Amino acid sequence: MNMERREYSAGAVKLSFWFPEFRKVVQLLAAGNSFEEIRRQSQEENIFGAPTPRRADQICRTVLTRVQALDSSFYPVFLSGDLSTQKLFALAAVMACDTLFFDFVYEVIREKLIIGSNELEPKDVRVFFRDKQAQDDRLAQWTDQTCQRLGTCYRTMLYEAGLTDKAKETRKIYRPILETELQQWLESHDMGLVVKAWTGVR
Repeated sequence: MNMERREYSAGAVKLSFWFPEFRKVVQLLAAGNSFEEIRRQSQEENIFGAPTPRRADQICRTVLTRVQALDSSFYPVFLSGDLSTQKLFALAAVMACDTLFFDFVYEVIREKLIIGSNELEPKDVRVFFRDKQAQDDRLAQWTDQTCQRLGTCYRTMLYEAGLTDKAKETRKIYRPILETELQQWLESHDMGLVVKAWTGVR
């Protein structure tokens, strides 16, 4: 697989981290279900416990896309990993699907860790979006509200993945301890940049 650069998108404002759903999909795939069967189970049996059919469809589509962004060789590593490893796999999948979020983690979190800071401040999020808007005409058209909502979404994902605490304003950044199997899998699948982003390596 490769970390392809996709067009920047604000789609994440409608999405969540959906870790339990991600884990359920990997378990179903590892047990021999196909993507098609999981889609059917989502529609007919609401296996993700979604409040509406529309939300069920959105969760299913998003989570299947994320799982497919990695390849099936990660299932056994994921299933034998501890909870923090599983959450990091889910985070890597989000980063593989969302280039803007990847850039946020790589350019903001990694830089903080490199300089020895473990604080993510609200202004860091604002500066990130301002810089991106200066570089990209399409982003320049986004409203402040869109950037704000995206920033909130990114902070929530990092918290749910275990990379920050949940403080209201300035959040503490946690440098994750990577299981060897997780790190080796990422590095051998062209995702070494993800490892660097999480651990603060140049």
